[in-house]
This record gives sequence, C-alpha cells and structure tokens, in this order.
Amino acid sequence: MHLTLHLTDRCNLACRYCYARHGTADMSFETACAAIEKCATGPDCGIVFFGGEPLLRAPLMWQIMDWCEACRPGRFHYKVTTNGTLLDEAFLDEAVRRGLHVALSHDGARAAHDAFRVDSAGAGTFEAVDAALARLLERRPYSPVLATVNPETADRLAESVQGLQAKGVQYLILSMNFAGSWTDAALQTLVKEFRKLADWHEENYRKERKFYFSPFDKRIASRVFPERSNSCRLGMRQISVGPDGRLFPCVQFVGRAEYAIGTAVAGIDEARREALYRCNERDKPECAGCALERRCHNKCGCLNLQTTGSLERIPAVLCEYERMVFPLADRLATRLYRARNALFLQRHYNPAFPILSFLEDLGAS
Repeated sequence: MHLTLHLTDRCNLACRYCYARHGTADMSFETACAAIEKCATGPDCGIVFFGGEPLLRAPLMWQIMDWCEACRPGRFHYKVTTNGTLLDEAFLDEAVRRGLHVALSHDGARAAHDAFRVDSAGAGTFEAVDAALARLLERRPYSPVLATVNPETADRLAESVQGLQAKGVQYLILSMNFAGSWTDAALQTLVKEFRKLADWHEENYRKERKFYFSPFDKRIASRVFPERSNSCRLGMRQISVGPDGRLFPCVQFVGRAEYAIGTAVAGIDEARREALYRCNERDKPECAGCALERRCHNKCGCLNLQTTGSLERIPAVLCEYERMVFPLADRLATRLYRARNALFLQRHYNPAFPILSFLEDLGAS
C-alpha cells in the first residue's frame, strides 16, 4: 500500500489546466500520523507528499519522516511531487540526506510551459522551474520529470521532449490533458509530433542513450508482458489522504465527499472501497471488441472521472490517443527486437536493468 498525503490545498501557482481544488486547508501532523497508522499496511510502504504545492509544508514533511523512522525504521520510502518554484539548495540538501525522492513538473519548451504553468499574476514560470530542474538533476540525475501536453501546445511536443532530454532528463512521464479542447486539427498535429518522436526514440535506443519516455516505453512493456493488468486497481494499491484526513481512492478524488472511503481516525471503509473498485473495474461497453482493450488506460478512474464525470465512461479522446500511440510503440518494439538492440532487450526483458544501469553509469562517472 502507498499513501499520498495531500499536505495542503494551497499552491503558489495557478496552472491553467490544474484539476486540483485549491483552498486554504492544511494537514496537521496528527492527521498524517493517524492515516499512516491506519493505512500503511504490509512490510513496505511508499509515502508521497502532494498538494497543492507540498513544499509550502516542507517542515511538516521532515516531521512526518522523522516520526515514521522512529516508529518503523527502514519500512517507508518517500517521494514528493513539486512544481519546482520552491526547490532551493537547502531543500535539496535535506532531501538527499533523508533519501526523499523528488519528481518535478516541467512542460518542456518555454512557449509550451509558460502557456499554462503560470503564477497567480498570470506570469510564466519557465525560468524558475528550469533553474530548479538544473539543480535537481545535478544532485539526483535519475529524478523523474512530469510534463503535460495540451491541445494548444501539441505542436511543441517533439521540441519539448527533446529539449528536456538535452537538459539531462532521463525519465520523462508524459500526461495528456484529456480535459482540454482536443479538435481534429489538434489531434492531427499530435500524431505528427509522435511520429517524429518515434523515429527519434528509436535513435535513442540505437545510440544507447538511456531515456525513458512513458508514451512508448510503458506501452512496449504492455506488449512484452501482456499478462500484466493495466488497471490502476483503484483504491487498492494506493490511498490519497486529504488535508482534513478523509481518505480517497486516488489523487483526483480528493475533496469529492461522495468518493470518500474512510477517515484517518476511523480507517478504511472496506465496503465502500470495494464498491468503488468493482465499479471502476467493470468492462466498458464502448471498448468491447477493441484490440487494445486490455492494454489501454480505459480503467483509469482518475482520468474517467476528470473528463466524463463518471468512473464508467471513458473520454472519446482517450480512444483517439491510444489508437495513435500504440501502433507507433509496437512498430518501435518490433524493429528494435528484430535488430536485437542491446539497450532495448535489457530495459524490457531484464528485471535487473535499473540496478545494472545505475552501476554502469556510476562506473562511467
């Protein structure tokens, strides 16, 4: 089980595509501890600090980590997802010392980033976030970067992805703003950009440039291991804890009282969690007969809720997107497998690849 602690509703930015409901609520230390006591089951548990902007509550982060290690040393691992604007050297020093992993949101090219990731005055944040990225990668070269693609910035996709790699990013998680206004023209632009990136990513493999690109590499994994479910298993693998201590099955449900599955004090309402899980797992009628049904993200509860308002309906644009990206990923996998590309075979067929890759890079440095 993994816990996402929403330390605050507050955020120092006003990103134009943000789904979060910003307010003034803050989580207390007591609420965080109660949630961990009730929900952190099993021998290993991940604690994710989230918001709002969690670095607004940095002292609380350290306090929670101290408490966790005092109670159950070595059982927890920690991660924070941040917009980067408060990511200074002092925070990074403490994060490295404590083993806190940092994920940073950065949308790539300046024009793409500043179109949506703005402060409360509407000013772009590219300069501040780009500087934070450089600081982070200097200390933690494998830190993941999260980028969002919008219809208005689709034409900057290849530029953004390639630019982030040039800055030293090695692990890029790309998210589509499916709630955006995706026109036919925007989707046509998007597929052109993905075709460019498919050729470019093949070149990454051939030149042994270690760059993980989620739209292709995650879908290649679903081809290599078709027995692995692509379901998010809503509420079963992770739980989000709102600032007030209410429990939710995932991050985009926080603040929606009708989807609460318990409280930090009372614990998980197992019947409610099971009911939401079963609802989300039901096959979608519109997916019947589709060759991609078991591989695509049609059972992502957060995505469906955000875009259609229901766990049981999927957005039409998701179908367009998956039918666009899967053939490119499968073609890439076929070509690299037939060529017996060493990096491709290691990444997708050797479970020890992350450790071996780290040791290889350590030896080369």
